[in-house]
Amino acid sequence: MKVLLTLNDVEPAVRINAGLERDGVTTELVSPLDDIRAALKREKPDIIVFTGELSDPSTIAIVKAQLWEGAAAVGLSDKVDPAHLEKLRTLGFVDVFPKPVNVEEVLAGLRRILDRRRLQQLTGLIGESDALREVMVQVEQMAPVSSTVLIEGESGTGKELVARGIRMLSNRRNKPFIAVNVGALPESLLESELFGHEKGAFTGAAERRLGRFELADTGTLFLDEIGEIPSATQVKLLRVLEEREFMRVGGAQPIEVDVRVVAATNQPLRELVEEGRFRADLFYRLNVLRIYLPPLRERPEDVPLLVRRFVQDYSKQHDRAFHGISAEAMQMLVEYPWPGNVRELRNLIESMVVLSPGHEIQPGDLPRQIRDGGSARFLPVHVGPVVRAQEAASGRELEFIVRSLLELKLQVEELRRRMDDARPASAEAWIGDMHDAAPLSVPSVPAIEPRDQAPPPNVITLAPGTKMADIERTAIEMALKETRGNRRRAAEMLGIGERTLYRKIKEYRMPEQLYTLD
Repeated sequence: MKVLLTLNDVEPAVRINAGLERDGVTTELVSPLDDIRAALKREKPDIIVFTGELSDPSTIAIVKAQLWEGAAAVGLSDKVDPAHLEKLRTLGFVDVFPKPVNVEEVLAGLRRILDRRRLQQLTGLIGESDALREVMVQVEQMAPVSSTVLIEGESGTGKELVARGIRMLSNRRNKPFIAVNVGALPESLLESELFGHEKGAFTGAAERRLGRFELADTGTLFLDEIGEIPSATQVKLLRVLEEREFMRVGGAQPIEVDVRVVAATNQPLRELVEEGRFRADLFYRLNVLRIYLPPLRERPEDVPLLVRRFVQDYSKQHDRAFHGISAEAMQMLVEYPWPGNVRELRNLIESMVVLSPGHEIQPGDLPRQIRDGGSARFLPVHVGPVVRAQEAASGRELEFIVRSLLELKLQVEELRRRMDDARPASAEAWIGDMHDAAPLSVPSVPAIEPRDQAPPPNVITLAPGTKMADIERTAIEMALKETRGNRRRAAEMLGIGERTLYRKIKEYRMPEQLYTLD
């Protein structure tokens, strides 16, 4: 780890440098700004500490460039105005300390940044949100022991990265790390893959084969999608975890192994146990230590950090210059719900780097589903524990209505787009083309009840010509009423980000009592 310090203000720079050297951190003192650029070309630091001239255009240019290059910028400011300090942070400074500085406070802040970067390098987990910091703390706490770990989280959140981080921080870091997706293997091959087989154990077994447990001996075995494991194999896996021994398929002698098992799932295992689809004893044996990896939509503040990291990686990998992302486009990325989580974001950034048009990415350069805020129909819906039957039925009915309204809105917008794209320049030509064209698929709309007949409970009737804004407003109002003003729960029900929901509330000027908790 390396820290670069400018000599704009010599006295604090020298004292901070001495403190870092005592901690064993590599440092370099540079002056003036031209020397900073030269130093950055020689070796990339982890942190740059600017001891003065924070508002200078040259300083700001370096700070903004480092947002994409990877060094964290820390500043010592001559001004103590909170608004000025906050403005510097928005320009790219990770932290700003007003002068006269408390050197020990600055050193503590630098140590925190270095510790986070060291952990991020080991695990590959990128982010500064409270939720991800909690995950990193858990990884540090669990890594030194050999207990089984269960990682829960949606697909694409980075569960294997957590497993690799646990291994890298453990005393098994130099031992094998074997990963196997049990959900991707057919039941007929899974047992052989995990435990191996003897020659002649079954048709096609021409020689002895070692299983994943043997290959991972003294190391770490990562079992992904553990919720998909068949019942017959669950029994044998439980025995391995309990007795630390197993037999190959067709074998007669037990084989002892010293393996730390880290399992991962995107399914609620406890609910699978209640439904009889997963053994309770195996669940309790796996669930010794548990880590919940939150989806990206629950930590939107991490999106800019992930974008910058992926830009660095793919710009280097594909040897492509990247010209940045505008603030408006970045805000769209932050507000998008990311149903595919970090994996979806990473793939998008790779395509943006490869297909970059040579200018700063603007909102119009983003895919349409991101500009539109995403579609609720693609969002994973977390099903919580069993609740009272009446509440569950009410919630399902409301969720069906809300999602139906949103789906209708999306389908009508798509129909309108298709008609606009297909419309020729002249109306006569368009009418002529319509005779030969295949009929468009128009979403069916429930028949409207007669005015003298009251609609059944929880059924919404739509009159012809209902505006999309009215549909969206109705959906938001119903969600807020059902959740008693809880914006977070309402946003989850609608399948949008909480910030997007708040913006819609302001846009439609909804009464405050609708979104204020009781």
